Amino acid sequence: MLRGRSPGHLAAAISRRGLLKSSAAATAGIVAASAMPKSGRAEDVLSVLSWPGYTDPEVVGPFEEAHGVKVVGKEYTGGDQMLALLNSSPPGTFDLVLSDAEYVHMVHEAGHLDPLDPADYSISDFWPEFQNFPGLWAGDDMYAVMTSFGYLGMTYNTEHMSREEMNSYKIMWDPKVTGRVGMYDWYLPPMLCLSLYDGNRPPYDIDAAAFDKLKGTLNSLKPQVVGIGAFAQSFSMLSQSEAWIMPGTGAWLTLLLKKDGVPVDDIVPDEGGLQWSECMGIASASEKKDLAKLFLQYMASPEGQMRIAIKPAYSGSIPNKAGWTLLNEQHPDWAALLLHQLDQRNVMDEYAEGKIFIRDLPKQQSLAEWNDAFTEFKNL
Repeated sequence: MLRGRSPGHLAAAISRRGLLKSSAAATAGIVAASAMPKSGRAEDVLSVLSWPGYTDPEVVGPFEEAHGVKVVGKEYTGGDQMLALLNSSPPGTFDLVLSDAEYVHMVHEAGHLDPLDPADYSISDFWPEFQNFPGLWAGDDMYAVMTSFGYLGMTYNTEHMSREEMNSYKIMWDPKVTGRVGMYDWYLPPMLCLSLYDGNRPPYDIDAAAFDKLKGTLNSLKPQVVGIGAFAQSFSMLSQSEAWIMPGTGAWLTLLLKKDGVPVDDIVPDEGGLQWSECMGIASASEKKDLAKLFLQYMASPEGQMRIAIKPAYSGSIPNKAGWTLLNEQHPDWAALLLHQLDQRNVMDEYAEGKIFIRDLPKQQSLAEWNDAFTEFKNL
């Protein structure tokens, strides 16, 4: 447990240590998170492919102590990078795979994930909206358990931008923010937000004409852009006030910066926002499936869920309602920041209001076409 450490104390450690760790991860591209356990036995190590932070000691420590194992990680910062790592690594390299929900079917269809029994992971404790979440199932088989989610719209500097100005993505073209728009270096989140601005509902299922318009919208934004960076660079651009606006981002980025005194906030504009959804499954080629199952059960438990919500790399909402209760009991400040308070307005109310679109992959174009469009934009 994290007893004895206040959310403010934890956040200060997060801001310094977590951002440095994330910076190193982004620079290297792939990070080996820890060493072998004292026994030196391979069977005492679980390997997890994930976004940054999932194998941090503050997340996995209780599991490691309870089972006498070491959880190590290789980290990625985008779905396409995850697929490339998974497909290029020898079978058995990873025991568990964390994937964005929209990529789960591709990972499963490539033969990398085992089917799971929902009863093994207390799915009934999840909010009803997440018990049969799209993308995690193929027919009657479930292949991943949701671990975290959040909403994407725009992040902004509150010293330079008012919340009223941020009600529409249109603000990014305002002369006031010329050279002050930052961009996260993964085509899917910013392009889908711009697709919402173009009026596409849903933003990922668009025809050739709408896609051409989207490319024009994206390219027209280039004169406004101060920089395009990956995970750590996104934190840096905002913390140094180089960027005043960043589309395709949200609370996962702003909460840690706000706790460190950076004047930022996030908003879902009137045109709508996206839900990112992270999900974990057991690798088909793992030789430690019993241990992997225990770890996945821990990650879906209230304890694991609470720790995922406030992990050092970035924060996120959690689908396990019992995890919300534990978070309110042990870290009420974090529960308030994450809008996870059960007795007042919370993120599930936002979910129900119809402005949030579950992030998905392009339906009428290939991933390569969207990636090529973003690469062209970066090279303008």
